[in-house]
Amino acid sequence: MSPIDPFLPRRRIAYFSMEIALRPEMHTYSGGLGMLAGDTARSCADLELPMVFLTLASREGYLRQEIDGDGRQVDHADPWDLADWAIPLDAMVAVRIEGRAVWVRPWLYVLTCPIGHAIPVLLLDTRLDHNDPADRAITDRLYGGDEAYRLKQEIVLGVGGMRLLHALGFDIETYHLNEGHAALLAAGLLREHPHPTDRPSDGALRYDADRVRDRCVFTTHTPVEAGHDRFDYEDAGRLLGDFLPLDQMKLLAGPDRLNMTRLALNLSGYVNGVALRHAETARRMFPGYGIRAVTNGVHAPTWTHPAFARLFQEIAPDWGHDPEELSGADQLSDNAVWTAHQEAKGDLLAEVQRLTGVAMRPDVPVIAFARRMTGYKRPDLLFTDLERLRAINRGQPFQLVTAGKAHPRDEGGKALIAAIYAHMRSLAGDIPMAFLPNYDMALAKTLVAGADVWLNTPLPPYEASGTSGMKAALNGVLNLSVLDGWWIEAWVEGVTGWAIGHDDQRHEDDAQDLYDKLERTVLPLYHADRGRWIRMMKDSISKIGSRFNSQRMMRRYASEAYLR
Repeated sequence: MSPIDPFLPRRRIAYFSMEIALRPEMHTYSGGLGMLAGDTARSCADLELPMVFLTLASREGYLRQEIDGDGRQVDHADPWDLADWAIPLDAMVAVRIEGRAVWVRPWLYVLTCPIGHAIPVLLLDTRLDHNDPADRAITDRLYGGDEAYRLKQEIVLGVGGMRLLHALGFDIETYHLNEGHAALLAAGLLREHPHPTDRPSDGALRYDADRVRDRCVFTTHTPVEAGHDRFDYEDAGRLLGDFLPLDQMKLLAGPDRLNMTRLALNLSGYVNGVALRHAETARRMFPGYGIRAVTNGVHAPTWTHPAFARLFQEIAPDWGHDPEELSGADQLSDNAVWTAHQEAKGDLLAEVQRLTGVAMRPDVPVIAFARRMTGYKRPDLLFTDLERLRAINRGQPFQLVTAGKAHPRDEGGKALIAAIYAHMRSLAGDIPMAFLPNYDMALAKTLVAGADVWLNTPLPPYEASGTSGMKAALNGVLNLSVLDGWWIEAWVEGVTGWAIGHDDQRHEDDAQDLYDKLERTVLPLYHADRGRWIRMMKDSISKIGSRFNSQRMMRRYASEAYLR
């Protein structure tokens, strides 16, 4: 019997994502999109949803980050051994790229949840002797190479993934496209449904798109224009050949460039953004489309520190399966919550010292900022006025821990990391600070649990959702964030955390407001009113943890998107 056979019955929904964070040792993710996909898979296992997940093998990972003596990011491949974690399946399919047959083989990773349920994840691999040497590396490096390389990856994911499901015997009713990377899947389905009986006029679609829309769900994640993949039609024609006539592709994906988001929008019957505010932004970006909102969530058992998990188990034994039970966390004793937090904080401070040699104090608050390092995230906002920072710290001391990678081709993001290092050198001796290199899933678990304050400073409206603050809140860490993404829905000033700035279009004063909030509200509360601080920690867990979790998210997808 094939190892995939037990998963064939009942698997009716296929979830396609370019990246999925399954475990730290498997380098199949780069950041938030992959983290969300991993939490989605874990909750699907918990809830026994009839799903199969597909992604690329990414044998060389995304990037391993090194910081040189000047504070510059140095990019390295981040290889891992696929055979250590996954099983090769006895199936292959071919997709045509540049007129050549490119063979794709799936590897099976079985994701098992703590209560014993399992979800199959297929890792698509082109590193095969059957392939031309130029094609073997297509699935090696996540988001690597140029536009042509990226389009080849998307052909393998969308077209190859769909064909592999058929070859393996899956009977899929619904395809969920997590971002536009798998949009060619929908175009492939379109080829199966030529327009019925009457012949369409010139300039009209010659396929029955409604048949495809009935089967496709599309989640868009980014309000940043650069985040939507677009390819030259000349390159698309060269790589795709006659996969879909060019005039038909232009009707669906835009007349000027092959826009994968447009293609997915036009061929999906259910489309959603990942927060209420993000859906509003997406509707402005793509007028005329019905874009709903399903706010992201996180997998509570994965991101909760063991010390807090023990507390939750005492008051809500089923909290891992049903995180709504965490609504009662506000009844935990102050002493128990603070003791658990100090254990998590101790783990973070030990990791900081191990990685950087910086010794930090457990009785001084730790502010954490960990994000993808790119311009709109504004990782340098806190350093706008170094003298103001020094003055704040003299009266009410704090410590700062930062982490994050820049995309290999984002020179602006790399410059931000170098600038942060320069600020750290300037502030050395005044404020204990550390930059933790190679931010990954394992380091994220330590950071979100051990900080005292989770700082988030994106330029609105460019934060689609954000989930790291949700993970922090599960551990009683208080959010200090710009009003964007998910935080607008969770924010209750002085209860679940604090806002930076206002919910309007004026953001030139955000740095000033951040300093004011730290100096007059956040730090005085930590240093002078421990009881109220702990009260907020408990409110953060009970009001955020019980709501912003991937169990709730997947129940909504199941009832509103998959069963429509």
